[in-house]
Amino acid sequence: MLNVLVCVSGGGTNLQALIDAGKDGRIRNARIAGVISNNRSAYALERARQNGIDAVCISPKDFPDRAAFNRAFLEKVKEYAPDLIVLAGFLVNIPPEMIRAYPNRIINIHPSLIPSFCGTGYYGLKVHEAVLARGVKVTGATVHFVDEGTDTGPILLQKSVEVLPADTPKSLQQRVMEEAEWILLPRAVDLIAAGRVSVVDGKTVISGRNE
Repeated sequence: MLNVLVCVSGGGTNLQALIDAGKDGRIRNARIAGVISNNRSAYALERARQNGIDAVCISPKDFPDRAAFNRAFLEKVKEYAPDLIVLAGFLVNIPPEMIRAYPNRIINIHPSLIPSFCGTGYYGLKVHEAVLARGVKVTGATVHFVDEGTDTGPILLQKSVEVLPADTPKSLQQRVMEEAEWILLPRAVDLIAAGRVSVVDGKTVISGRNE
């Protein structure tokens, strides 16, 4: 059974997608051991508790400096003994020490088709604002492994979403979540739990049937 830790900063819609997928069998051989948020008012914490999942807040505001926060954060992560760490809208830079402690065991969901509209400064609505400003016709979402760069780790899964003429950043954000993020993230966790994913020479390899 894969022990999964989910880190999230906001409402937790991707967390809910994982919870629902676990209940209806789209994720097999995995359990969410805990949820960590940096935001005490994040509704994701309530979602977790309503589903019997341990949930805690560790905020940088409660520590004298970033180094102290990083140490406390990593110690709390270790308490859950995760086999996989899922960043589901987690707006905190992951400490290099944590990436080294969990190589190829941290995945992130990003609301664009990497390498487009990613990297420093591209998060949340800012991604969709940039998509609309550029006038592209297709966007989407990406699940990737986390390395020490920003959105630079090996890509695991991607799914495209059409950009409509009447789209606003909020409407596009919602559709990318519904048509891509909430589908990709559970699929990624299920693939990893099934032992079908490996990283070879910096690239992701999925074994077995085609996805």
